[in-house]
Amino acid sequence: MIDVRELRRTFGGIRALDGVTLTVPSGQRLAVIGPNGAGKTTLFNVLTGELAPTSGAVQLDGEDIGGLPPWQRARRGIGRMYQRNELFDPLSARENVALAVGAQAGPFRPFRSPPHAERAAADRLLDRVGLGARADVPPRDLSHGERRQLELAVTLAREPRVLLLDEPTAGMSPAETARIVELIAGLERSLTVLIVEHDMDVVFRLADRIAVLHEGRVIADGTPDAVRGDRQVHDVYLGKAVEAGVR
Repeated sequence: MIDVRELRRTFGGIRALDGVTLTVPSGQRLAVIGPNGAGKTTLFNVLTGELAPTSGAVQLDGEDIGGLPPWQRARRGIGRMYQRNELFDPLSARENVALAVGAQAGPFRPFRSPPHAERAAADRLLDRVGLGARADVPPRDLSHGERRQLELAVTLAREPRVLLLDEPTAGMSPAETARIVELIAGLERSLTVLIVEHDMDVVFRLADRIAVLHEGRVIADGTPDAVRGDRQVHDVYLGKAVEAGVR
């Protein structure tokens, strides 16, 4: 579903991505991990078209999308949850999701109140993420965990084929983390998921496969058990993550 070949992105003399090659089959859950500055978010930004690669190729389901702007990639099936909340605070939770439903149906139009079909679709998505009882609440009055659940509903409203999750559990309580992990784990297996996450419990709970980035390069790529036992990965990242957790 996603095929990245020799992807490079430089910022002046900094090589944020330095020859990244990854192939992600349809339906796979791939976690991309690594220390801060490893190139994880840059990789996501290149996949969504927010950054142009310095060189290399990006394909979606066999189609070269390297020259497409973000909105065309979204139309082709790439959805993304950002690390920061990206919601319309003055609108209700239902209206936020209904906007995304309407955008999937056709060109954007002036928004007054969503048509019945869009309201119904929004309500189904809110039920799916556990926010059915909060449909009339604006995002500013939701908890952090609930806002993340709402963002997942908004992203799913676009019916993506590939879902990019950038730090989906950042800043959450243990109970909120458990809820969002349950929701992600329950997504249809036809949906391809790439997740950037620092919480290793979350990574090992969700990932079929893990790719480890360090200084813009893939230093390991394999099953969770293989990556967990990789000495280089432990030295570069997992050992430091454990030490940070202890502190």
